[in-house]
Amino acid sequence: MPNRGVSPPIKNITQLKLPIPQEIKLSNGIPVFVVNMGTQEIFKIEVIFNAGRPFEDKKMVARATTNLLKEGTRSKSAAEIAELLDFYGSSLSLPVNLDTSNVVLYGLNKHFDKMASLITELLTEPTFAQKELNSYLENSKQRLLVDLAQVDVISYRAITEYIYGKEHPYGYNSQPELYGEIERADLIKHWEKNFIANNCKVIISGKISDEMLKQLDHYLGKLPVKADPKENFPKIIQEKPRQIHIKQKGAVQTSIRIGRQLFNKHHPDFRGLLFLNTVLGGYFGSRLMTNIREDKGYTYNIYSTIDALHRDGYFYVGTEVGTEFAEAAIKEIYKEMNQLCEEKIGVDELKMVKNYMLGNLLTMLDGTFNVSDVVKTIVTEQLGFDSFETLVESIHQTTPEQLQKLAQQYLRKEDMWEVVVGD
Repeated sequence: MPNRGVSPPIKNITQLKLPIPQEIKLSNGIPVFVVNMGTQEIFKIEVIFNAGRPFEDKKMVARATTNLLKEGTRSKSAAEIAELLDFYGSSLSLPVNLDTSNVVLYGLNKHFDKMASLITELLTEPTFAQKELNSYLENSKQRLLVDLAQVDVISYRAITEYIYGKEHPYGYNSQPELYGEIERADLIKHWEKNFIANNCKVIISGKISDEMLKQLDHYLGKLPVKADPKENFPKIIQEKPRQIHIKQKGAVQTSIRIGRQLFNKHHPDFRGLLFLNTVLGGYFGSRLMTNIREDKGYTYNIYSTIDALHRDGYFYVGTEVGTEFAEAAIKEIYKEMNQLCEEKIGVDELKMVKNYMLGNLLTMLDGTFNVSDVVKTIVTEQLGFDSFETLVESIHQTTPEQLQKLAQQYLRKEDMWEVVVGD
């Protein structure tokens, strides 16, 4: 019998291997990446289009087009689509980010044929009914007005706008007047140009049979092939960073965002900066959290993050504090950045962060749907399937000297935009 009073030994994570998906092509050329894992009779389909902001002809159209795909087809109303999903125990979502528009569906294998047919119908026969569009636009305006009363939303919108510019696809912000300019014809145009076979990738995961793949080809193989959509990604005009103070009368807290433009995941410094960001504010035991939350008590939450987009990326520190603590919190944020520039990280902290990051990567391999999320990132950002193991190796090999050098290059105060929103 095991001795329950003795804890099991702690083992270091040395190797992590991503299961390589099977790659096939549908009859119309759509690449399909098959993550065939698990024992449960369930599946997940994610259909991905490069149909985000860089492919818009009018602002806000990408999100509107994707959201209205589920609001009616030639033969089904929005209510009938919702009822059908509920009847067959399926779940549909339409996530949109700055670069891509996606259709994600979870379901039971025994109903795969019906769900593959439904996805294809949503993608090939949407009606974009004027009534549904009017409802979407009105609801979006109301949500925006609620959001614009929150200091954290205002500060986030402001810092991305200042980094990229008001007219850039990565920089512009939704506005009530922009929703007012969207017309049904804009959605139809965006859909016709971008939701096509040669602008599409599919990730399918779960317990996947050959018959399911045949059915997938039978349905999604119907997506048309057209001229490749043109990307509109203007040159980023870099301004000298400065301090921005936005008055929000009556706000209980002050929101702080401090950050700068970076790059995408293909840059040689990305993996090292990911490690450095984790040390600074990327996990609960980070330096920002230890200092500004635990020691000073200025905030409930503070973090730093790197948002890597397809064509670029940016870094920022974010927190909300009591107005009386705003100036002191900003001072401490820069203090932590500066300390990373001036002093090498200690051996114990280095080991802690390595274990934390490797543990996070381990959870990404836990289950077929988690693996499919990793595969999606690799496929959409064109990283190569060896990139996961390369990241693992880079974490193991990271040194205090490398981190200090990166901090001296990327965490300088003079390179940071500073946005403060509050009363």
